[in-house]
Amino acid sequence: MSAKEAVVGPDGAPRCPWALSTADYVAYHDEEWGRPVHGDDALYERLSLEAFQSGLSWITILRRRTGFRTAFADFEIAKVAAFTDGDRERLLADAGIIRNRAKIDATLANARVLAEWAPGDLDELIWSHAPDPAGRPVPKTLADVPAVTPESTALSKALKKRGLRFVGPTTAYALMQACGLVDDHLAACVARRA
Repeated sequence: MSAKEAVVGPDGAPRCPWALSTADYVAYHDEEWGRPVHGDDALYERLSLEAFQSGLSWITILRRRTGFRTAFADFEIAKVAAFTDGDRERLLADAGIIRNRAKIDATLANARVLAEWAPGDLDELIWSHAPDPAGRPVPKTLADVPAVTPESTALSKALKKRGLRFVGPTTAYALMQACGLVDDHLAACVARRA
């Protein structure tokens, strides 16, 4: 069996190979990744965390997610949109998150943009880019999983056109995977059947 195919974990269940490196990944993989996420605040959180992940390992973000939630008022768009320059300085000094100035500024700017949208607009926009599952082959190995798709490129363009930042096609595709717009669990993975 190739290391890029589903791997049987200590509990005897086959999983996507990336999920077995830490207990944090196993829980995230089994309980969250690829499950449908709806709601503007919930999607804003995922979009923000995917942007913070850019250039880093997802485990770095996952292990700091509680810190991010605390620092960014549980990613409630209205609350983050009201953050002041003082809040920005607090975030830049917060060791519980990734203190990247450009990513912090984008997260704050995105909240201000989204606060002007009608309730449900972000959810509707993101989910309107979900591809037809019947038209997607089930991935058998990690090599079958793309990093970018036409749908993620279109989603990225739509988000940027509406004023959002740090939402390139790769980040948009990671969001689509994490929020269940696509199911990239490998064919033999136990979570695919969940």
